[in-house]
Amino acid sequence: MPAHNDYPIAAIATAPGRGAVGIVRVSGKQIAPIVEALCGRALKAREATYLPFRDAAGQAIDQGLAIHFPAPHSYTGEDVLELQAHGGPVVLQLLLARCLEAGAAMGMRLAQPGEFTQRAFLNDKIDLAQAEAIADLIDASTEAAARSATRSLSGEFSQEIHSLRDGLVHLRMLVEATLDFPEEEIDFLRKADAHGQLSKLQQRLAAVMQRTRQGALLREGIKVVIAGQPNAGKSSLLNALAGAELAIVTPIAGTTRDKVAQTIQIEGVPIHVIDTAGLRSSDDAIETIGIERAWAEIAAADAVLFLHDLTRAQLADYQQADAAIGAELAQKLPSRVPVIDVWNKSDAATATAAEALTLSAKIGTGLDPLRRKLLEVAGWQTSPEGVFIARARHVHALQHVDEHIEMAVAHLASQAQSLDLLAEELRLAQNALNEITGAFSADDLLGVIFSQFCIGK
Repeated sequence: MPAHNDYPIAAIATAPGRGAVGIVRVSGKQIAPIVEALCGRALKAREATYLPFRDAAGQAIDQGLAIHFPAPHSYTGEDVLELQAHGGPVVLQLLLARCLEAGAAMGMRLAQPGEFTQRAFLNDKIDLAQAEAIADLIDASTEAAARSATRSLSGEFSQEIHSLRDGLVHLRMLVEATLDFPEEEIDFLRKADAHGQLSKLQQRLAAVMQRTRQGALLREGIKVVIAGQPNAGKSSLLNALAGAELAIVTPIAGTTRDKVAQTIQIEGVPIHVIDTAGLRSSDDAIETIGIERAWAEIAAADAVLFLHDLTRAQLADYQQADAAIGAELAQKLPSRVPVIDVWNKSDAATATAAEALTLSAKIGTGLDPLRRKLLEVAGWQTSPEGVFIARARHVHALQHVDEHIEMAVAHLASQAQSLDLLAEELRLAQNALNEITGAFSADDLLGVIFSQFCIGK
């Protein structure tokens, strides 16, 4: 991201394409000349005014609403001008070009992705967690994710982090006092019940970590790969879960040659389901490539549905092939990746299976237990309220906090011999918390975060 934040910026703030309304946004310090150039006069603060937007020759480009938000009462904390015009691409480009022309003497330039929100962060209008929640709200793929992002944007997540930080700061104060006055007879840590405070802090941290994992799950979802022998019903299962005919289904083994992916929602959690080619030895060059791609998808999965065919379950050759696939899955997958055995074609099978997950993808029976199992392996716990949207970096930061507090507990047990180490672990824990809200963040981290935003936001 640019370091020169003193220059005004401009961008089209609505999505590309045609629409009823389009918005051009300008932000900077003392942008009154730009307001005058586009609108022909000064505007009342935060009041929508219908007027023509004019070019350099005074001719109207379009007519629409103009709103001026003087600093600091604006999205970015700077002066902001929003021009709401008709949503044609040519009209918006003309307005944007006029803004850049009118602000050329002030150094105005096109905004980079996320730069309006970055300025809001730098001007203390929002913290880093709230800034990320804005992007997550825009990108939300489920209603639950959108509501959770709204909670994070309102500051619920940040308040939890600030509460944990305040507890750490108080503990650090006690430890530093003990280190600064070792000759005092009063045992600051014992009198203040530092051990009890640290224990309560751990409990609060555990609760926040649980809600954060749930929020990260709402945002990221999990990748589930359907694997198994040819003609086990993998494509039928994908279609049944998606509720649409996405993959071709035929009685011919090996119909699926490449992956077919679809994202479904289960209780608001996005599940990215991938159908793959049947796993077997093949002399067909195209099918072989499909099988290689299937194994590549399996290697990157968060969970694998190992689909079995109940109608062939008693055949020795089929059992042997299934066993070979199962052994290869166990060998290639990390232990943290669950492999869920699912028995399909219960509607046509004469034999029964003792396994709990028995279904018929063809007629749609037995899908609900599978959906519940997917939520279980994802780590989802039903909690409709109180979950805030979160990212993987938030989860990792909280894990680091937990690790430092664990070390702090160990050092507190030995007190006099390790008080300096205790103080250091508490300091590192506070820094890890500060990374979440941006109170302590590297510049390269900020660049990565805001570069993922859309232009105009």
